[in-house]
Formats: sequence, structure tokens, C-alpha cells
Amino acid sequence: MTMVEGGSMAGTRYALVIGDKNYSSWSMRPWLALKSCSIPFEEERIRLRQSDSKAEIFRHSPSGKVPALKTDIGIICDSLAIVEYLAEQHPDAALWPEDREARAVARSISAEMHSGFQTLRNDMPMDLLSSLPLPEMREVLENNIRRVIAIWQDTRERYGKDGPFLLGAFTNADAMYAPVATRFRTYGVPLDQFGDDGTAAAYVETIYAMPAMAAWTEGAKAEMAARANS
Repeated sequence: MTMVEGGSMAGTRYALVIGDKNYSSWSMRPWLALKSCSIPFEEERIRLRQSDSKAEIFRHSPSGKVPALKTDIGIICDSLAIVEYLAEQHPDAALWPEDREARAVARSISAEMHSGFQTLRNDMPMDLLSSLPLPEMREVLENNIRRVIAIWQDTRERYGKDGPFLLGAFTNADAMYAPVATRFRTYGVPLDQFGDDGTAAAYVETIYAMPAMAAWTEGAKAEMAARANS
């Protein structure tokens, strides 16, 4: 178990159960939300792709999946449920925009990422530290990529004037889309060939410039080094 430092939040104790940082896109989402907003938490990592991984996950998460957030009211499973809970518990962190319209858009696109883009997930699985060839560009995969780019362009144009993130300041929407930014880099996606006017490419750079993202990446490097030496 690793304690991740952050600002104090009275009355809260969290432990976030995650998978490997190189592979677990769903784990990345609440981890970035917690870290970016300086909400203190303990990290419990389960090594994936092992014979006992599933059993180990079930020891911590009744859903049999990571991430899971251990709280004083019980265990919260699922990335979107976790970041929603954090937004409620820590309103000062502004994990959803204050503006009603922007907040509705942020929730909408977060839910779309949560439930959609299945082909992108399957054909371009997260492999943070690797550089991999672009997979066969089936129509459904192309449509997924174009839709992500369109979302990023629309939110940046309409709500992103006051900062570099999708809705200006960092929100849960950025936590939800950050793993896609890593996929675009891992697979060398030529974003301009899918309708990007430069907005999506700049947003990928914004995600990688986050101190929380740098910390996650360093953790991934340490984990992969440990795998290589085991």
C-alpha cells in the first residue's frame, strides 16, 4: 500500500485499488482526479495478467474489477461512480464545472466515454509506455477516433477559453478522456487525418504535461521494471 500525498480533506480516508499503471485505463481515471485535486488517498495496486489476479481483485472489489475506492461508507466500484462521489464529497475541487450548461456537457461526454468507444478500446488497448503500430483502420474505429476529436474540439471551443483542459480547468471529463490521449500517442494516430484542426493534438500535450500524469507514468515505469526483473 502506498500513501499518495495531497492536501488535507477533513473527515475523509480513501484507499484506491488499481491495476497496473501501464495497462489499466479505468484505474487511471479516478487516480488522476484524486491526485490532480490534491485529495489524499492510499494506493493499493493489483498486478494484472497473473494467474491469481482475478481472485486478488475480488478480495478488494465485489465487482471483480478495478478500480475500487474504499471509503468510510463502503467500497465504490467503477470509475465514473468514483469520480461522481469525489465531486460530491469535495465540492471545492470543482471536479464538475460550476456553470450548469458546461456541467451538463461534461457529464454527458463523460458518460459517452464510459459506455461507448468499444472498438477503440478493443483495437487500441492502453499500453502507456509502448510505441505500437496503428491497427487496421476499420470504419467503426475511424468513427470512434473522429468522434473523440469532435468532442475535444467542441468543448475546447465552447467552454475551454479559461484554461488548457476540455472545459478550461481540469474536471472529471479530463480524467475520463486522459487514457484516450495516451492511446493516440501509443499508436501514433495522425490526428489531422481524422479531422483535427490542431485542438486534439494540443490537448494530448496538455494531458501529458500534467504533474499527475507524470507521476502516473513514473509509476508505470517502476512497475514494468519490476515485472522485467521478477
